[in-house]
Amino acid sequence: MANEPMDRRAFDQQPERPDGLGTGQRSEYTGRYVVVLDPRDQESGLNALRSAADIAPVERVRGAAAAHVSGLLEDPEVSVLFEDLAVAVVEVRPENRFALVTTAEAQNSILAAEPERWVYASPITAPQQAPTAFFPAYRSDAHVVARHSLAETASAQGPALDETRVTWGLQVIRANVSGLTGRGVKIAVLDTGVDTDHPDLAGRIEDTASFVLGQTVEDGQGHGTHCIGTAAGPANPQQGPRYGVACDARVLVGKVLANDGFGPDGAIMAGIAWAIDHGAQVISLSLGSRVQPGELFPLTYELLAQRALAKGAVIVAAAGNDSRRPGLVSPVGRPANCPSILAVASVNKAMGMAHSSCGGINGQGGEVNIAGPGVAIHSAAPGGGYATHSGTSMATPHVAGVLALLAEANPMASARDLWDALLASALVLPHPVRDVGAGLVQAP
Repeated sequence: MANEPMDRRAFDQQPERPDGLGTGQRSEYTGRYVVVLDPRDQESGLNALRSAADIAPVERVRGAAAAHVSGLLEDPEVSVLFEDLAVAVVEVRPENRFALVTTAEAQNSILAAEPERWVYASPITAPQQAPTAFFPAYRSDAHVVARHSLAETASAQGPALDETRVTWGLQVIRANVSGLTGRGVKIAVLDTGVDTDHPDLAGRIEDTASFVLGQTVEDGQGHGTHCIGTAAGPANPQQGPRYGVACDARVLVGKVLANDGFGPDGAIMAGIAWAIDHGAQVISLSLGSRVQPGELFPLTYELLAQRALAKGAVIVAAAGNDSRRPGLVSPVGRPANCPSILAVASVNKAMGMAHSSCGGINGQGGEVNIAGPGVAIHSAAPGGGYATHSGTSMATPHVAGVLALLAEANPMASARDLWDALLASALVLPHPVRDVGAGLVQAP
């Protein structure tokens, strides 16, 4: 990272690792650092950090072994290197954080070093904030619905679409009239897990892994199951209308968020490494954390996303639910604010902006790329049932599913080709590019 200035707030304001999940007092940071290394010279960077910052001993992880790192990521005596992506989650004592930062600045073999943060999914209560001017992350989808104004509720009704057989979301993106089903394509959904016994999803799951220590991949919250259903639910569900976009795609389920909706960057990066190793062409992240106006994108995630694209995987992420439209438009959250990650906004049934959907008000990658249906979305729920939720979390798997359809239609296409085709085929909407990017996602 010799040519990139470090944010020096990181080492002197970063609190210690919290004692537990779900306390309501969780800090913004975990106490670790994420370090991106030159893949051609990983050892030089690690040696420099050992010498200058006395980082904890490094455990090396390759390929499928990424599925078994939850214990390592929670061990304060161990740093973890994902060799395939040249990304390390580093343990360092508080008194050595400044040395780590300055070493990263000086070493050409270290491309980025940033404090590891917690990311969030709904439904949770945002943590209390220390006086660091950092903000909490995505609010509960239940809260998103609750704060919709009466005007939103009325406008969201939109045209009289018959949802007896197909949800409104699938109709407006034209997934229900596409001849493509995502057959032969793998979608990785990194979230709170899945109800592995759900009758609509049990036969769709290719593989699972939990990156949460002490928790299986079973979804104790519902967010992951809902997102998986939208991306790849079956053409003929057990009950109600069809709600899945890529109904024949295979699903890789990575539990990177605990049942309370919290998870660290390291677990998400482990999930990305695992998904790529298992052949995912699409990686869906309905998660993130809030950023300030003017805040730069995280270079660690950006470099990771670039490497994912080079390995054939497009990462799609929720733009965030922190706006209070029309009066307040908040910036796209992280990691969706990275230039090499597709940021997804949310629209309602009438093609109006969801009042909570974040916008592209930050430069250098913080734009919205595309929009998807995200208000009153029907999908699968734990216990074999169904639920209706709202938020950019719900819009994101619609886009992930369409990418799977594009991948089926263009089996020789690169990840960047799929990205370009997705944006080129979007339906232009009567909203600023700041809010919807290229427009509403459309199935091929």
